[in-house]
Amino acid sequence: MKQFDVTYDVLDNKRKTFSLIKSTDILIIRMHKEADFISMMASAIVDSDIQYEVIFNIANANTYVVNIKTSASRVSEVKKNIANNKEVRFAGYAFINEVNKEPIIYTENLFIQFKNNLTEDDCEKIIDEYNLAIKNKISFLNNSYFVSMPENTGDDIFTIAENILNRKDVEHCHPELIHHKKSKTIHPNQWHLKKTIVHTEVEVDASANVENAHKITLGKGTTIAVIDDGFDLGHPEFWREGKIVHPCNLMYPDIGNFEGVNEDPSPEPGDNHGTACAGVACADGRYGASGVAPEAKLMPIRHAAGLGSQSEAFAFVWAAENGADVISCSWGPADGLWLDPYAPEHNVVAEMPAFTRKAIDYAVKKGRKGKGCVIFFAAGNGNEPLENDGYASHEQVIAVAACNDRSKRAVYSDYGKALWCSFPSGDIPAPHMRHPSPITKGIWTTDIRHEAGYSSGDAFSGDIFGNYTTIFSGTSSACPGAAGVAALILSVNPSLKYYEVKDIIRYSCDKIDQENGEYDENGHSKWYGYGRVNAERAVILAKEWKK
Repeated sequence: MKQFDVTYDVLDNKRKTFSLIKSTDILIIRMHKEADFISMMASAIVDSDIQYEVIFNIANANTYVVNIKTSASRVSEVKKNIANNKEVRFAGYAFINEVNKEPIIYTENLFIQFKNNLTEDDCEKIIDEYNLAIKNKISFLNNSYFVSMPENTGDDIFTIAENILNRKDVEHCHPELIHHKKSKTIHPNQWHLKKTIVHTEVEVDASANVENAHKITLGKGTTIAVIDDGFDLGHPEFWREGKIVHPCNLMYPDIGNFEGVNEDPSPEPGDNHGTACAGVACADGRYGASGVAPEAKLMPIRHAAGLGSQSEAFAFVWAAENGADVISCSWGPADGLWLDPYAPEHNVVAEMPAFTRKAIDYAVKKGRKGKGCVIFFAAGNGNEPLENDGYASHEQVIAVAACNDRSKRAVYSDYGKALWCSFPSGDIPAPHMRHPSPITKGIWTTDIRHEAGYSSGDAFSGDIFGNYTTIFSGTSSACPGAAGVAALILSVNPSLKYYEVKDIIRYSCDKIDQENGEYDENGHSKWYGYGRVNAERAVILAKEWKK
């Protein structure tokens, strides 16, 4: 069998590769735009003993992955018949991922990112040198292009990609490879989205009921702005065309009225937080982790300056003026150590600066054409009163606490009257507080690729490629989860005002831990707010909502 070692990235001059093996019985068939696949196959396979099965297809590209059920020699004959059909653009053998045995389509497209010191003319000359055609110039990545190969290049695309990658003026180059995965799937480890089995035998039923909500909506037509320390937009879960909108980097104070704003929100080393948060909210779910609202667009806003900086306020204005429906903020004042009740930080009251408050007021009044952006803040991880946090306790925002995989309060989660709701997240064992150990490691979500983030590229902390982490937790994870539910709500009822979304979340929450939750006559708990978010119930209520 013919084998290719495909380089999918280069990190610290080390190539990251995986092996593809050419199949002997699975074909890739690309039809012309209006051609009919069924009639073509009927004419190509004249022997009734030969059967075929469509494994999957890409409808908008009229491309099919087909298993031909006969001997290898006869498969070759069928392939020849198909290739000679005038309705067919291309017919070739598919490749199989050596690890999971899944068939993979190689398209006629390459992703190329040139070195930063090249001009646009330099890049285009190199593209012409290889007889490639520009399909898309990627606006949010410097010197980056999707290019198409000449027709019928076939598997020579792997050699061409490798040759381009070997150039000193090229940063990245790899073929566009399409895997067979149901779009927006929920990974088995994503217990916060659905009831699941962990450790092969332990059932965890402590989710926000997101899987059932996905039967109604996936968040299409909405935009979630995540304000955080940086974003790995090269991650496969954010690659979909149109997924990223209005990215920006507000690290630099002299941004005035946003003219000439830096549109690259890439993280610096150690800035792992934003990629994980964005994944919890709206990862596509095509490869390994679904967000709560996988079809929502992502507006990544890099704000890594200190609390109270002017860029903090500009972030909300940018989000509102560029079409964000929901804004997620997993940051705030420093917390005291959760296990030390005497930590002096517990008593520090951190007020929100006036210009940040005005920016938030602007977003809830002017955002969404006057209907208001829905703004979420993480409650905090200090096991301390939420009222000390002038950000999360602001009346215009939704403060989100963390509950765990046992439907109890996460031991570190902040509490108080300003708490609105809770969302599932990882927890910490605390036997001295009679708090049982969590069943799971944390939340499975996107990570900065290739061991540069939380995951070290092993099964304990994530996946072996380092693209996902299983140890994300805190109210930092709970906040974008709840924000994703708001996107689902607005997807089915975009006319809602921001305060109506807030009410829908309130009335659809599950009253978990009623024995210890201390819910008052209004259904509010200082530990859980109005309870754990129930995404399905929220979406159903949103569809029925009357002003």
